[in-house]
Amino acid sequence: MKSNQPISSKERILTLDILRGFAILGIFVVNIEVMNCLYFYSDDFDAQFTSTLDALIRRLLQLFFYSKFFPIFSLLFGVGIGIQYMSLQSKGLRLSFFIRRMMVLFLLGWAHILLLWSGDVLHIYAILGLFAIALVRLKSSTLVILALALLLFPFYKTLFQGLLDLIAIDPYQQIASLSSEEVGSIIRQGSYGEGVRFRWVEYVSNLELLLVVLMPTAAAMFLLGLGIVKKGWLSNLDYWVNSIKTPVLYIALLSNGYRIFFLFALWEMDIWKQPQWRDVFIYLMQIADAFMGLFYVWVIAYAMRFTFWKRLLHPLQFVGRMALTNYIGQSVIGLFLFTSVGFQKYQGFSPYQTLVIALLVFVFQILCSRLWLSYFRFGPLEWFWRCLSYWKWLPIRKSTS
Repeated sequence: MKSNQPISSKERILTLDILRGFAILGIFVVNIEVMNCLYFYSDDFDAQFTSTLDALIRRLLQLFFYSKFFPIFSLLFGVGIGIQYMSLQSKGLRLSFFIRRMMVLFLLGWAHILLLWSGDVLHIYAILGLFAIALVRLKSSTLVILALALLLFPFYKTLFQGLLDLIAIDPYQQIASLSSEEVGSIIRQGSYGEGVRFRWVEYVSNLELLLVVLMPTAAAMFLLGLGIVKKGWLSNLDYWVNSIKTPVLYIALLSNGYRIFFLFALWEMDIWKQPQWRDVFIYLMQIADAFMGLFYVWVIAYAMRFTFWKRLLHPLQFVGRMALTNYIGQSVIGLFLFTSVGFQKYQGFSPYQTLVIALLVFVFQILCSRLWLSYFRFGPLEWFWRCLSYWKWLPIRKSTS
């Protein structure tokens, strides 16, 4: 008789948990900057910080963090869907299980947007999760080709822009009508209800970014993750990581060369001032950032072959095993740190200060996650998601026997 039970924690792949923890760190380093000052006003806000340290931190974030960790998180989500789908197929679960699982994630994402922070990606992942499940039966080579097509060819931009035009939404209209001072007043002194309404305004203002940039990148990474699982790379990870070393290093050199050229030289050239070329250069930067994220994945997977690096990276697994809880938890911390609910520190920190706060919060999450997992099998939100996905009460405490 087939068992209608979730995958055992013993089946986890340590490298994937460490990568999830690494992705959670990188995402918060970027997100806390937006929590500290909305992206819409960031240029003017950052201009006031002229110290050498702040300038250095901004460059480090541009080179090593911005737009690099969202592709990693998306790839790992696609891998997770692939692993679970292939495993649960043998247990006789129906498609309704995956639909219910993605519906719960979608509702969690919307609760995240309205109650905590507008920069949620979970609702996007829920939509793309259904898309990925519909394609999971394709050959691994077909999945990889589709992933590269989504990543390299921006044919979808016109489609999504047309969708925004069709529903008559100007993403920037509402937020552009507010000054930086008015936004700061709402976030720092407004009631919680006003904060909820503003988070909706902020979400709508980011629709173009979500639809035209983030969603296609996430879809590409989902399909690539599915392709990796179907190809069987996870069953012999050391071999595959070593076998692709040469092309990975060439791609990393090429993408990094372009990123350095983009950040340090291109902006001063006449061709950058031409709008048609600027769009091309920006899109190439998005591709380079995605490849840099994939390079990070390869580096960590390669480092896990060595005892020293494996021990050094080991603590990241605790955050990775509770990735959903820690991702939402970072937004809870941001809510209390920056808004009227707590310390009202919106626009109160410089670039180096936000980086230090992000690192301290992550160390705190490692310690809390390790303590929690010494008593419980799953993180609290992971357990909640599992219970609703399987539509049954599942044990969360570890057996004491």
